[in-house]
Amino acid sequence: MSKVKTDASIILLLIIAVLLVVGIVGTVFALRPDPFQESFAEGKPINTLFVIESEETPFSTYVLMFYPATRRAAVFDIPGSLGLIIQQINRMDRIDAVYDPGRLTPFQNEVERLLGIDISFSIVITLENLSKITDLIQGVEVFIPSQVDVYLYEHILLPSGVSRLDGDKARLFISYDLPDENRELVNQRRQRFFMGFIRGLGEQNHFLGTPQVTSLFYSFLNTDMNQRTLVRLINEIAAIDMDRISIQTVGGDIREVSGQTLIFPHDNGARIRDIVRQTQGILIQEPGSYFVDRTFTVEVLNGTTQTGLAARTAELLGGFGYEIITFGNADRNDYDRTLIIDRSGYREMAIAFGDIIRCSNIRFDAPDQQNVEDDFIIRSFENRSDFTIILGRDFNGRFVTE
Repeated sequence: MSKVKTDASIILLLIIAVLLVVGIVGTVFALRPDPFQESFAEGKPINTLFVIESEETPFSTYVLMFYPATRRAAVFDIPGSLGLIIQQINRMDRIDAVYDPGRLTPFQNEVERLLGIDISFSIVITLENLSKITDLIQGVEVFIPSQVDVYLYEHILLPSGVSRLDGDKARLFISYDLPDENRELVNQRRQRFFMGFIRGLGEQNHFLGTPQVTSLFYSFLNTDMNQRTLVRLINEIAAIDMDRISIQTVGGDIREVSGQTLIFPHDNGARIRDIVRQTQGILIQEPGSYFVDRTFTVEVLNGTTQTGLAARTAELLGGFGYEIITFGNADRNDYDRTLIIDRSGYREMAIAFGDIIRCSNIRFDAPDQQNVEDDFIIRSFENRSDFTIILGRDFNGRFVTE
């Protein structure tokens, strides 16, 4: 009898312990901050890491940054061959050297450090499951500039123009790789698919939100979200203004290190972090503002004797989302001070543009604010830029120095 009572006491204690653990875990999850509410409260975009995986290695990596209140979004393409001093392993290597499909945190931490942001959510999709999801959302629509007709392990024939790819064709479209194909064109092809994929998820948000479909969709992902949060995320994605979403590749200087071809981010990563910060500022601007409703154009002129300075600066400014309509030499090569000529009619935008290179020498040649839109139409036909920047001797290739 005493043994029975002892056993019953032990069982009771175990039940109490289990209930306590469940209660504690439930309380922890209940008290976890809601990233969506934090986004609204703190004026911060929501950042989601998407990894398309092939053979347990990142095939493509993107960070989708969006701000629900304005429906604005941007995408950053993270090449796996980015060369960094990886803190996790304390050596120079590719950023994907720390990728582990069973433990995403080290890789996510390196992406966060690179961009200078916190990742709200992560989603990993294998190529096989990407094909299944594509079929689930009834295909992904992409623009194909020229006909694809190649033979790999099977014949791939995709016509030019806008096409809706099913799962098998989608997988082939992003994974075929020809030895002589320009790498930039390969990246652009994969980016076009990813943008179409995100659009497709948003368009099918109600379908993906039905309980049975949600469970199936969720089974195709490796994610740190629960099903309810996933549905919320897709609903937020559905509200994104996809026509104004921008995508940028983290670029840098290509070098050979220990037999590897690596891309070293410009300025040790400072440039991409600057771009991310400015992008965040644009995303949270209130909708309807002319400031964010169009892309501003730039003319870059080299007013120094440094060869190639205009081209390199054009690449720099293009990375910040400006449209470079021309670059070349100025009327002379002995400018002491860098000068920005503003024709946009928006002083705040001109000042923000100058802040990129720390230039405060701005000449405002803009029309009256009330005539800006009419003037913009006229300038579109004249091919004049919103900003002309004349680079002087005080410009060191990144910033204007005193």
